Amino acid sequence: MLHSAVTRTPPAPRPLADLAEWESRARLMVKARRYDHVVRVADLAYQIARANRLDADRAYLAGILHDIARDLPDSELLRLAPPEVPIDAAHPLALHGRAARTLLERWGYRDEVVLRAVEDHTTGPRSACSVSACVYVADVSEPGRGVNQHIRELAMVDLEGALALAISSKVHYLQARGIPVHPRTLSAYQGLQERGALPPSA
Repeated sequence: MLHSAVTRTPPAPRPLADLAEWESRARLMVKARRYDHVVRVADLAYQIARANRLDADRAYLAGILHDIARDLPDSELLRLAPPEVPIDAAHPLALHGRAARTLLERWGYRDEVVLRAVEDHTTGPRSACSVSACVYVADVSEPGRGVNQHIRELAMVDLEGALALAISSKVHYLQARGIPVHPRTLSAYQGLQERGALPPSA
């Protein structure tokens, strides 16, 4: 399981007592329907983290904050998160994780664990970071999506296995349709292969 393969995260550099403030900011940044999704992601990320003996409070907060840039126009996403690769410029929506991190940093948020989980939720964790994995899996499998129940259930007992399934499914789906895969997603996929979470041919 993932919690046996990762380094424990350090204590949060600021108290989570500010949760109500961040929830209010997140609610103001997204449409009402999207905020319902945000809450479901946060709740599921919390449950996954607890089931895997990980930092549930951080997972919840990262879930609340993960989509704060999701409803911004493309021009704003590109301003907040300048493209790193051609796919970023061609599909600015892929930038909303990085853009969200930029906003949080400008607002004074400094917890690197949460910031990384927010940034990476669109492309996949860059390393075996437990909070990032919780949020990524919760985002793709929260009940409101109506899909990926098997990933959601697996995450409660094997988080790394659920992450591997989620990322490999995304990579295969895109490749089968001739759609470019973001380099960060490919890196996450290859990292899972190197850790033995995926068979070499998966």
